[in-house]
Amino acid sequence: MITKKSNTQKRNFKGVDFELLACGQKSMITKMNYKIGDNVPFHCHPNEQAGYVISGKIRLQFAESDQILTAGDSYVIPENIEHRVEVIEVGEVIDVFTPPRKDYK
Repeated sequence: MITKKSNTQKRNFKGVDFELLACGQKSMITKMNYKIGDNVPFHCHPNEQAGYVISGKIRLQFAESDQILTAGDSYVIPENIEHRVEVIEVGEVIDVFTPPRKDYK
């Protein structure tokens, strides 16, 4: 499956704008468009989440980890682990979820 940029689906989840770039049966890829004030409270989901920071600066907290991430940094959050994001600088983050998040479709 190919998704052209002109066909990406713009979405908003709990006040955060993102683009649903592609979604298959077993995985989903999104681009989060973080703005100042887009702090994501502690939450968890039954999906493993892997991410890559394209630009900006975020604080990611989960399990025993509390890190400031900037462009070029990446992470993996196991399923059902409480985590939160604090936006420090405007930026973009690619997130991959397996399986796809039903609440993002």
